[in-house]
Amino acid sequence: MGHRQLTFHIFRYNPEIPKEKPATVSYVLQEETGMTLFIALNKIREDQDPTLKYDFVCRAGICGSCGMLINGKPSLACRTLTKDLPADITLMPLPVFKLLGDLSVDTGTWFRDVSLRTEAWVHTEKSFDPHTQEERMDNETALNIYEAERCIECGCCIGGCATANIKPNFIGAAGVNRVARFMADPRDERNEQEYFDVVGSEDGIFGCIGLMACDDNCPIGIPLQGQLAYVRRKMAVAGWKR
Repeated sequence: MGHRQLTFHIFRYNPEIPKEKPATVSYVLQEETGMTLFIALNKIREDQDPTLKYDFVCRAGICGSCGMLINGKPSLACRTLTKDLPADITLMPLPVFKLLGDLSVDTGTWFRDVSLRTEAWVHTEKSFDPHTQEERMDNETALNIYEAERCIECGCCIGGCATANIKPNFIGAAGVNRVARFMADPRDERNEQEYFDVVGSEDGIFGCIGLMACDDNCPIGIPLQGQLAYVRRKMAVAGWKR
């Protein structure tokens, strides 16, 4: 354990130098006990190739920055142990998102756009009074909201989604999960028809073809299958009433 020779086949391309063609570059590294892909990438950049681009912040599976395709599967580099992978490891950037360079993609712009399109804020006609006590809610409701709020916006569910890879305007499971969060929030005063205007389309919940790669690829285990079913059921009823 921890003494294999690993070969990393890493996608390399700098969009700022379009004359250079995309390529896969191989790096050889000695495995260490407890090594994660994040540690391996750091060693490659420090000891072999300082030009290698990839993203990281927290190194603890909280920030979602290090999402990438690991042997074809979207996942987080910081939470992937090399001991769980074969000796040949292929790393590619997540599809769908704008490529910044090598393994680095721009998830921030994508998620900001989805936040605006899904109107991801509490809609209420009540005036805010900073001196009153916060509205209380039962534990089950609070836990349902918390479950959706656990999304770290890593983009793994989007990168593995067949529809998102075909339709650039599809909001994906991450967007639908965000809508589910506000549907469950009693402070949000939108009705089902108003939600239908936001998510009841082919670019919203009805664009999902049900392969559930999003549920399989979520690195923190949000029950996206249940969230998609919940929103689809609500929107199907709202559409029928129209």
